[in-house]
Amino acid sequence: MKPLHDLPPLREVIARHGLAASKALGQNFLLDAQLLARIARVPGDLTDAEVLEIGPGPGGLTRALLGAGARVTAIERDHRCIPALAELGEAFPGRLRVIEGDALEIDAPALFEGKPHIASNLPYNIGTALLVGWLSAEWRPWWRSLTLMFQREVADRIVAGVGDDAYGRLAILSQWRSTAKLAMPVHRSAFTPPPKVMSAVVHIVPADAPADVDLGVLERLTGAAFGQRRKMLRQSLKPVPGALAALEAIGIDPARRAETVSVAEFIALARAAR
Repeated sequence: MKPLHDLPPLREVIARHGLAASKALGQNFLLDAQLLARIARVPGDLTDAEVLEIGPGPGGLTRALLGAGARVTAIERDHRCIPALAELGEAFPGRLRVIEGDALEIDAPALFEGKPHIASNLPYNIGTALLVGWLSAEWRPWWRSLTLMFQREVADRIVAGVGDDAYGRLAILSQWRSTAKLAMPVHRSAFTPPPKVMSAVVHIVPADAPADVDLGVLERLTGAAFGQRRKMLRQSLKPVPGALAALEAIGIDPARRAETVSVAEFIALARAAR
């Protein structure tokens, strides 16, 4: 296994393989080795741990994960990147498995015997869809933790607290049975090419699901409440069967608006509205 400092610079790999970032695939490459190493440390000790990476591109974060001791499975849709990743696999024999395909279509849990960490600089155009899928899976989930790069606006929506402007359905989905925190902001200048927006790394760790709460009921409640977030709950929740009676049963003032209702209160509401 080669030390990371023996590998050719990422810029050289990108130039040699003609890997200009594809706007259609939502690609923005990270080249800063120190920043990538910091991201790879977010999940904790990765020595001999399984890690799933989505959209590795030329392999910047992949290098950092391998350097941290992980065994990486990388799913890459862009066939142009496969030769560069194959070279990286040769430098870390038996520690990198590359699967060419669309992460939205591949049965990722079937690729692992244990529970992997998921660590990715996600393509912007599929990041939220992947996250929602991972958070909506059976619980406890098939993954150990999520360390994911998002546009800062999306990251803020994931970690938002009650009363924040960004607080909404995504915050509740991310927090009702897991903990979500902002691990680090990432300036747009760190990427090649620089995107128009800032980014941030979010770290999510699953927790036990609250008893007697159905995800479908919770999703209907939050969908209705935040779908008309400027309206009082008595108006926005009227279409959800049992919601108004549940408000009364647990003592939530129906004149409140969705952004004032905490995650814990939505959990109680979902439990009462079953």
